[in-house]
Amino acid sequence: MTLVLLLTVAVLAALASVLIWQFGPARRQRAMREVLDAADALEARLRTARAEIEAVAGDEGRDPVGDAMREMLRQRLWLRDHGRRASPAQLIEVRASIDAARVKIEQLLNEIERVRTAPLG
Repeated sequence: MTLVLLLTVAVLAALASVLIWQFGPARRQRAMREVLDAADALEARLRTARAEIEAVAGDEGRDPVGDAMREMLRQRLWLRDHGRRASPAQLIEVRASIDAARVKIEQLLNEIERVRTAPLG
């Protein structure tokens, strides 16, 4: 009975190792693809945001889009330098920072739209 139990545990451990080996890289690749897709989407939105902000405020003053674009560049450089060795958790963290930047830009654009459509006087 003990031998059967030990063999069962050994088979289950081997099966778990195979599953982790097989699905671990897929999870990491999926996380990397999601980060890159989110970065591409944010970059496209930032370009649109820059045009909208300049149409309302001109080229003067603080440049929140430029700040966000620099952050995107920093994230892309990090991915280039560390992405192949990054854990899925690290990639999720990068994705979260990209999503946070997108939320900030959307809030800024909503504020601009509110000001633009507010009645004068």
